[in-house]
Amino acid sequence: MPIDESRAFVPVRIAVLTVSDTRGLAEDRSGDTLVERLTGAGHVLADRAIERDELDTIIERLAAWIEHPEIDVILTTGGTGVTGRDVTPEAVEAVAEKMIPGFGELFRWLSYQTISTSTIQSRACACVAGGTYIFALPGSTGAVKDGWDLILRDQLDSRFRPCNFVELMPRLLER
Repeated sequence: MPIDESRAFVPVRIAVLTVSDTRGLAEDRSGDTLVERLTGAGHVLADRAIERDELDTIIERLAAWIEHPEIDVILTTGGTGVTGRDVTPEAVEAVAEKMIPGFGELFRWLSYQTISTSTIQSRACACVAGGTYIFALPGSTGAVKDGWDLILRDQLDSRFRPCNFVELMPRLLER
């Protein structure tokens, strides 16, 4: 789909959360990849953190960022698999007001082109909570590249036609 150059680009303020029991900032290649891509696209890195695969801790971080007026979007990487420690989707669901099921469906469909049936192990998901978008991606650099390059880059660009998530932001809190 095309970018409409006649429309103004609106930078979005994005927080990046890496969920991992083993990585620190020095080893966080997936988080680094997201930061490089979002800032390269003209968006603002609003905050960045790493949390262990602990449900309550992830929920607390998401809730704090949802309440923060300078954060429009939260991107998470990691914790979306099917093992016992993978709890990011549960944390997203705990704070969600409206799930965006098409995100996970589209992510897995696109990921199938790269990793074949292994994509079924991903529980990538998305929601809206308190007027903030949350997109949960798997923890591999390939997965975050696919998620950003093939979905989020366009949907977080206010010029993308026929529609995008940015143009809906002013209406997310409507009742």
